[in-house]
Amino acid sequence: MDAYNWSSLGFGYHKTDYNVRCYYRDGKWGEIEVCSEETIPLHMAATCLHYGQEAFEGLKAYRCPDGKVRVFRADENAKRLQSTCRGILMPELPTEKFIEMVEKVIRLNERFIPPYETGATLYVRPLLIGTSAQVGVHPASEYLFLVFTTPVGPYFKGGFATNPYVIIREYDRSAPLGTGIYKVGGNYAASLKANSIAHELGYSCEFYLDAKEKKYMDECGAANFFGIKNNTYVTPKSTSILPSITNKSLMQLAEDLGMTVERRQIPEEELSTFEEAGACGTAAVISPIERIDDLDTKQSFVFSKDGKPGPICTRLYNLLRGIQYGTEPDKHGWTRVVIDHQ
Repeated sequence: MDAYNWSSLGFGYHKTDYNVRCYYRDGKWGEIEVCSEETIPLHMAATCLHYGQEAFEGLKAYRCPDGKVRVFRADENAKRLQSTCRGILMPELPTEKFIEMVEKVIRLNERFIPPYETGATLYVRPLLIGTSAQVGVHPASEYLFLVFTTPVGPYFKGGFATNPYVIIREYDRSAPLGTGIYKVGGNYAASLKANSIAHELGYSCEFYLDAKEKKYMDECGAANFFGIKNNTYVTPKSTSILPSITNKSLMQLAEDLGMTVERRQIPEEELSTFEEAGACGTAAVISPIERIDDLDTKQSFVFSKDGKPGPICTRLYNLLRGIQYGTEPDKHGWTRVVIDHQ
């Protein structure tokens, strides 16, 4: 697509040629349909509009230097969507159908996959919604699963660079026994206000403390937290944060590099002991944290005194990206080749 200046592409929606859809009716999933229409015909009483029966995923397709197009850990996205379905009573989509639809939509929109080394990728967004009419809080009987794509640039301007974050106590993203572990739209709606405040104050994103005691690091609006100290990768264990596939991958890579990995509660005051820290997720991969400010206590936890990403964050980032782009050995079998013209 010559119309795009790939290197300056922002993270947002750009129209592509096709999406793929599959309907759940009469207790079973139907056939996969290819569609060029961007809109969905929807009943005004659909459960996704009233009762939040909506779930989504996010993954990326990478055009690699060997000419192949790879997708990263799509099976994990399928499993996480199934977990969300169990949590909010939607029918589970089989892993095989999820992967088939993801790969099909990537192939159909191949011309929108950005070239290697532009910093841009093809973002893939699976979406599952309750579509049948319901007035009264009950699960729907019919559902639509669709997958669309959009080419995107880096989630944060500047790509792999340090960013300042801020702890905001006045808002909780999710409750300890609520829907935080599921990828549902309501969790993101709950983060909009705090995220807006963070941006107004000049920060890249907000951080939440645990909703129950307001003592432990939870996550930021769209990413998991990790800290590095004494050759140890530490990330929060919590019942209110989304299990990040990127974080799961980084924990494995940290172990591969000989680091110790700890998943546990992280008291806010422990932030002062970390040598490096980052936020991680599909959109940003790793966003190294320059500092985290606590406006209430007037504390500032600085992880990057020179404003540059630390050595371990950099190593983990390069290793993960190398696997995604096929330039590092994929010894865990995380990537799938979707397009190979050789």
